[in-house]
Amino acid sequence: MDLPQNLLEPILVKAAAARGTDIRFGTEYVSHVQDESGVTATVRDRLSGESYEIRAQYLIGADGGRSKVAEDIALPMEGTMGNAGSYNIVFHADLTKYAAHRPGLLYFILQSGLEKDGLGIGLIRLVRRWYEWMLVSGYDLNGPAPDLSEAEAIRLVRKMVGDPELAVKITSTSLWTVNNQYATSYRDRRVFCMGDAVHRHPPNNGLGSNTSMQDAYNLSWKLAFLIQGKSGAGLLDSYSAERAPVGKQVVLRANKSIESYLPVFETIGLLAPGNAAQKQSAIDARKAATSDGLAQREQIRVAVANKTHEYNAHGVEMGQFYSSSAVVSDGVPVPQYEDDPELYFHPTTSPGARLPHVWLQRDGKAVSTLDIAGKGRFSIFTGIDGRFWAKAAEESSNVLGFAITVCIIGPGQEITDLYGDWALAREMEEGGCLLVRPDGFVAWRAQKPASNVNEAQRLLLQALRQTLSLQVESEQDATSARSLEVFA
Repeated sequence: MDLPQNLLEPILVKAAAARGTDIRFGTEYVSHVQDESGVTATVRDRLSGESYEIRAQYLIGADGGRSKVAEDIALPMEGTMGNAGSYNIVFHADLTKYAAHRPGLLYFILQSGLEKDGLGIGLIRLVRRWYEWMLVSGYDLNGPAPDLSEAEAIRLVRKMVGDPELAVKITSTSLWTVNNQYATSYRDRRVFCMGDAVHRHPPNNGLGSNTSMQDAYNLSWKLAFLIQGKSGAGLLDSYSAERAPVGKQVVLRANKSIESYLPVFETIGLLAPGNAAQKQSAIDARKAATSDGLAQREQIRVAVANKTHEYNAHGVEMGQFYSSSAVVSDGVPVPQYEDDPELYFHPTTSPGARLPHVWLQRDGKAVSTLDIAGKGRFSIFTGIDGRFWAKAAEESSNVLGFAITVCIIGPGQEITDLYGDWALAREMEEGGCLLVRPDGFVAWRAQKPASNVNEAQRLLLQALRQTLSLQVESEQDATSARSLEVFA
């Protein structure tokens, strides 16, 4: 679903407040000091000017691309900031006659003869159809910042739309820079960072919000388990190990997408030398019934087709694969695929992978595996032949003090694999066991059924303890730990 931040954020704020969150708008983070038992942050009320302290066990800096928290804890960064200048103009205008018959979210505008306004390259992004929009274009950081007064903003909108009489109401304007920077570590003891604070990139590929939410979910369930006494402190080490490689990939992918526009602009003729008339002639050449026109049309087609990595990169969006102390290997090699791993998403149940989406049936209605797992709980997936795992999950819950969702899939069970899709996706025997973390990622997998309930409990309990960085409590458990991969 496409939901701009200004519409999504009120929904999130309302949901957070309903669950007891103390939300303080107009509050500025100033500094912090951390010790062995917690963090003391100094904040300032920007309305009253009053400063005061907040004491907490942990501090999370989710304060954006100019994160002061990340700066204060000196997170190691790679890459560069401020590689190009851009501006946003949010406006109201009725563009129904231009857009309703060819609906889209992003309309790219390429024009010649806009020397005053840069190259004449920009996009108009839909906010609310067909009357609320955002114009995005660029400017030279080596020159003065663009004039974004109301009159000038209206002129730019009209010019880019191509309608000099368009009725326009400007809502807001802002400047921003194209960044190519990512943190290699997200933590300093009791202080963590997430979101744009640790991966700073342009909006290409639309990866920002999703990646930030993944950071939040990854860290939040681990903090919750630790604070509630359900895990060891080592669980928090897995946050950077799992999320930093994802942040790096997202930053590099978004910037590659910007670079891949250059062949489009070149083949269309937008970058041809000369004045506006000469540029327009180069653009119009693609219409000619000549060999040069034919060649240009083919070059344009290829350049545009190569943009698929920006708009269809499902591998980047969903193919995260974690390797950390919170993932227990089953000794089976991760499947290797010949297809482009950024472009194509290959579902797998390998430990460290996202639980694959499969439609199952419960109470006569379709239900996804993704709706069964998660929700702050560990889950196991098995079949009728894996009945010992269900009992093991119950016993492990009693030992560790938290609930484990049990999903037994098969005919006559609460959940059925009506079309056989789960059997094709599970990559284990029917009686094997899949242990899924609260964030929907696979923690451990047993390829085959346990021979008895004691074996199932031993192996499942040990997998949970390893995932949660809980100490092995007996020699029997230590032996079980060594047998995990052998059993799998």
